[in-house]
Amino acid sequence: MTGRRLLWTLATLLSTLVVLVSSAYLRFDPALYFDEQRAVYLAHQVPLYLHVTGAMLALATAPWQLSRTLRRRAPRVHRVLGRLFGAGVLVGGIGGLGLAPTAFGGPVARVGFAALAVAWLSTTALGISAARRRDLATHRRWMVRAVALTFAAVTLRLYLVAWGSLDAAGLAPGTFAQAYAAVAWLAWVPNLAVAWALTRDRSGGRDDVRLTSAAWQT
Repeated sequence: MTGRRLLWTLATLLSTLVVLVSSAYLRFDPALYFDEQRAVYLAHQVPLYLHVTGAMLALATAPWQLSRTLRRRAPRVHRVLGRLFGAGVLVGGIGGLGLAPTAFGGPVARVGFAALAVAWLSTTALGISAARRRDLATHRRWMVRAVALTFAAVTLRLYLVAWGSLDAAGLAPGTFAQAYAAVAWLAWVPNLAVAWALTRDRSGGRDDVRLTSAAWQT
């Protein structure tokens, strides 16, 4: 297995795991909400479930947007999954914007999650717009960035698990609220920065596509 296929497989497995874990929210059981936000989520269940269901759909389809094999051998399936991804981002992003003003962690976290929702919706919209213009190089750049932002659902949880492990060992820096505020930015800004660096247009929109294929796609 090549390095890029290994990375793609790992990302797909992590995305699928987060989707499966998040599906528990569809039981509408308040006991699943974390303590600090239980009352807030109960008061904002419409945006909560818009965000959860949309993000689950986007995350489940996101890795397949980076599959060259699927795109070449089954372009119709690629387009269908792309539409599902776009629908998931639209629903999940709107729900995220609705939840952002109530986010745990104070103003820093609220601005971070709102910025994530705006960036997520914007990159996806730009990618879809480019596809409709048949500008495939631009389409691929924006979709890689949108997928990187979608993967924030995974990196957020990885950061929180890491903080929890440090906290259990008495080594955690700061409080949970402080960590959560930091993660509201760390979960997506590095993802987007890496995706942007890998996909920036270096020579008329061609070298970046080759680099994207080599580094991000399988």
